Formats: sequence, C-alpha cells, structure tokens
Amino acid sequence: MTYTTALIMEWLSSILWPLARVSSLLMVMAVFGSRLAPARVRMGLALAITFLIAPLLPKMPPIELFSAGSFLVLGQQLLIGIALGLMTQFLMESFVMAGQVIAMQTSLGFATLVDPMNGQSAPVVGQFYLMLATLVFLALDGHLIMLRLVILSFETLPVSDSGLSLPAIRTLIGFLGVMYQASLVMSLSAIVALLLINFAFGVMTRAAPQLNIFSIGFAVSMMSGLLILWLTIGGFLGHFDMMWERVQEVSCELINTQCFGGAHG
Repeated sequence: MTYTTALIMEWLSSILWPLARVSSLLMVMAVFGSRLAPARVRMGLALAITFLIAPLLPKMPPIELFSAGSFLVLGQQLLIGIALGLMTQFLMESFVMAGQVIAMQTSLGFATLVDPMNGQSAPVVGQFYLMLATLVFLALDGHLIMLRLVILSFETLPVSDSGLSLPAIRTLIGFLGVMYQASLVMSLSAIVALLLINFAFGVMTRAAPQLNIFSIGFAVSMMSGLLILWLTIGGFLGHFDMMWERVQEVSCELINTQCFGGAHG
C-alpha cells in the first residue's frame, strides 16, 4: 500500500482539527484545567480522546495544512474549545466568589488556602464551596457532557474559518453577569444575617457605651458564619443543579444545537 501526500494530509486533517478543539477544552475546563493537572497529562488525554472520537466525526474539509488560511481555521477550533471550557470555569468561580463574600462578611476570610485553579490564596470558605462544586460536577458527569458537546459541535459548527458567531461571543460575555448574580444570591443569606447582627451590635453600643463590643464582635461573627454555612449547606445541591442547567443551555447556544436529554445528562 502506497501512502500519497494527499492521503497523509487527509489523515492529519482528521486528527489535527478535532485535537485543537478537544485540547483547548481540556486546557481550560474545570478540574482538568487546574494547575494540579500537568500539561503533558492533559495533552496526552486530549490526544487519546481525539483518536477515539475521530472515526465518529464528519469528514474533515480539504484544507491545506500549511497555508495561511489554516492558521485562521486552527484559531477558530481553539476558540470553540476555549469557549466551552470557560463555561465550566465560570460555574466554579461563581461558587468561589460566593464563598469569598461569605468569608469576608463573617470574619472567616483570615483563614486562606491556595486556590488550585489559579494558584493564588483564597478564603477557605471559597475553597470549601469549590471542592463541593467539583465533586458534584464530576458526580453529574459534567466532564463527559462537555466532551459530548464538543463532539456535537463538529456537526453544528463544521471545521472552517467561520467558527463562533458574534452573538455567541456576546452570549458568553453576558453569561459572566449571570454567574455573578448567582453567586450573590447564594451569599445573600449570610449578608443579611450579618447585617442584622451588626445592627444589633450597634444598638448594644448605644444602649451600653461601656460595653466593649470589639472584644466579642469578632468571635460572634465567626460563630455566626459557621452557623450560616451549616444552615445553608442543604441548598447547595439544588443551587448547583440550577446553575449547571443554565451552563448547559448557554453552551448549547454557543454551538447552535438543542440540549436534548443526552446533553443534560
């Protein structure tokens, strides 16, 4: 069997374009995109997944691999994978932000841990929420759902120099506001509770000026924060499920497909 140049280029095209989408997704997606996962492991996993899904994908268009247009096509494939991966990052960061707000309001912000997502120090409450969100994300097969969406994207967004549309990019940017709103709603109970506690401290100070509120205010705020976490942890799963459904809906909008039963898991 002779291998012609055209045959080799066709084989490379069937691997290169899917590899670009899958690898960019894994480099950015929650859990896999953290600094705890070595880049070589992620690239090896992306290559293995690409070889597995390549026979299931539509035939790749005949694009000259070493032409100027191929770099534009490559950039579009990377952009699609990054956009889908960012959706999961926005989801996780919303829980981190909610934990940070609660920690700062309840004097629990002095306890910090290194965030594995970006390598920076963050309040331990935010890391606690991040660990819970990560476990629920994996338990709901979120990583498999995102891979499924990447595979579906080859049917709705074929390999070409025109990938994500401008409205899709605007939807992605607008989703940041949705996640910020969700994190604020999640931490609203702590904000209101601490506001009432501080108001009570103010009344006590006015009623008894000789009472040293600062000596007990810090401890009361911390204990109140722990109590609020204990009372609100029961609604974590429902809150995550609501946000995860929204992430899937917006992800399907990005790749111009319908989120039927398989996409929702």
